[in-house]
Amino acid sequence: MSNTIEILAPAGGMDSVIAAVRCGADAVYIGAKQFSARASAHNFEDDEIKECVRYCHQRGVKVHLALNTLIFDDEMQEALELVKTAAAADIDALIIQDLGLVSLIKRMVPDLPLHASTQLTVHTPFGARALYEMGFERVVLSRELSLKEIKEIRESCPEVELEVFVHGALCMCVSGQCYFSAMLGGRSANRGMCAQPCRLPMKYGGNDHALSLKDNGSLHYLRELQEIGIASAKIEGRMKRPEYVAAATLAAREARDLGFITEASQKRLASVFSRTGFTDGYLRGEIGEKMFGFRQKSDVVSADSQLFMEIRSLYKDEYQRIPVRFDFQAQTGDNMRLTVSDSKHTVTVESDEAVEKALHLPLSKDRAVQSLKKTGNTPYKVEHIFAQISPDAAASAAAINALRRRALDELSRRREKCHNYAISDIDPEHWLTDEEKISQKRYAVVRNLDFPDSLREMDAVYVDVFGLSDEDMLQKRLAEGFRIGVEVPRATFGNEDEVFKRLKNLKNAGIRDLTAHNIAAVYMGKLLGFRVHAGFGMNIANSYTLQWAKEYGISDAVLSVELNIRHIEKMRRCIPVGILRYGYLPLMITRSAPAGKSCKTNGFLQDRRNEKFPVIQGEGACEILNCVPLIMPEKDYPLGNKVFSVFLFTVENSVENMENTLRKIRKNQDFERKTHGLYLRGVKKFTIF
Repeated sequence: MSNTIEILAPAGGMDSVIAAVRCGADAVYIGAKQFSARASAHNFEDDEIKECVRYCHQRGVKVHLALNTLIFDDEMQEALELVKTAAAADIDALIIQDLGLVSLIKRMVPDLPLHASTQLTVHTPFGARALYEMGFERVVLSRELSLKEIKEIRESCPEVELEVFVHGALCMCVSGQCYFSAMLGGRSANRGMCAQPCRLPMKYGGNDHALSLKDNGSLHYLRELQEIGIASAKIEGRMKRPEYVAAATLAAREARDLGFITEASQKRLASVFSRTGFTDGYLRGEIGEKMFGFRQKSDVVSADSQLFMEIRSLYKDEYQRIPVRFDFQAQTGDNMRLTVSDSKHTVTVESDEAVEKALHLPLSKDRAVQSLKKTGNTPYKVEHIFAQISPDAAASAAAINALRRRALDELSRRREKCHNYAISDIDPEHWLTDEEKISQKRYAVVRNLDFPDSLREMDAVYVDVFGLSDEDMLQKRLAEGFRIGVEVPRATFGNEDEVFKRLKNLKNAGIRDLTAHNIAAVYMGKLLGFRVHAGFGMNIANSYTLQWAKEYGISDAVLSVELNIRHIEKMRRCIPVGILRYGYLPLMITRSAPAGKSCKTNGFLQDRRNEKFPVIQGEGACEILNCVPLIMPEKDYPLGNKVFSVFLFTVENSVENMENTLRKIRKNQDFERKTHGLYLRGVKKFTIF
């Protein structure tokens, strides 16, 4: 791993690729027309991917392809075709969210480097360790981490590369755990089509844009991140224009190479795009009201045509980053010869005709060197020229220039191919084990042990790990015959050690079952010997991820809440699968409370239509729940015996409330307001909009 931190720039199209490369990016990340978490960016056709890789490799720049969405069963073959295209184009890495796809890629192109997308919600040491052991070479960390927490992850798993966001838009929700856009309008953030409802007016604690964060402005931490050992500094912005990419890349290069950002770059950065300024609150570990801002008229006006013209002038020429050495031979009677080397590749070209004797002015070394040094408008800078010339040799500047151009053109062709991936044809269906798993069990999820006795009708009751602190009450509930399991929160920022200690104590106290919503919780559960059950936060959306789950040791899984019933019915299952039958679905999990106004009591977020979304304060994170409960009555939507049922009791703040809700569910009584979520309507298919 290089000691110099990589500057990784976004590119929604080829214009942005050129801007990033000419401004000094070490790598770019792009998306294809399908399966990209930024579906509304221009993105790249198959031929454009090849052209992008060719252009970048010639200039010593890596290309990462974001294939970082959830994939449904009927899309997996198309996703694999895209992987083949990317591998054949010599892509340097794939950025992946779907773990079923990962397993298939390992079989099809085993040497292709995989980077774990930030959509996998990795924000702890155990999460990074788990993905490294699964074969990921790099983990893209959640944006919400502090420098201290990043350092802890780095030290706990030094083998894996870590990538950290340093500039660009900040989502309010932890990546991979947002269902707000999908639930409100069918446009799934996990499928690259987020409608950004968090940027709309939302009231909380006196703030009218309580979910809109300022953009991340942490470029000045590049050297500190480099010292920690972070491999890559990532700039967000595949949906933004080339001038934004150029301004951010130039500022990043200054921060790394100079140790500061010039005043001119800071001004360009603020003018080209901002939401009333920037924030570095997450990296500093200072989360609060100052992190919030929204795009205002003054922010838009500052990005005028004159500014864009000025920025374009900064990358109109090639950035000469590739050092080369020339060996020039001009011996009378022999063909003129030029050898160029970039330390990895060596190319030799010869003139078509032999060097003649000079009638008047012989070729001098100085004249030859002057011609060879003219590498303008190429990515090459000349480090050294060795010239051996006969005293009476005759050669024109035009002939030497032509030889130089031929040598550098051939060197560029040699540089295009960096890898030689072995690509196998596989039938993904052959990997699946065709076992019909039947389960009609019913599970409840609660926040603490204060629940009604009527939950005996459930096959198990899962309690939040922080709601199991009363050991006497736990033993009482176990003695009463309740099967108690533990649920690990979807986010464990800064308290994974505490969670692990609690889990260890609970295992010793007799708890055997654990629900995990991310890979870190799965890893902890396996390490401690629990029966591990995948919660909805694992976003299992296809049969192939179910197969991975079985092989990884997961007992059963609540499927992604973004699947519709047709998807669920057709899935091949090797472990039992479940759906949510009741509950106020968490639409977001956030590290900061809305508007940064964290408090001990729960509240409500209010949107433009005066809908109220419950805000639940947790340990180190909070959840924003849907304004109406999800109801999928077993009587009306039985799905045969193909699924087990999960009931979320998260807003019922008393035993009596929970009992009344249970009674209504049991008697199939209607609720005043309800939603079927996405189980009936599903999410929108991939579109360009």
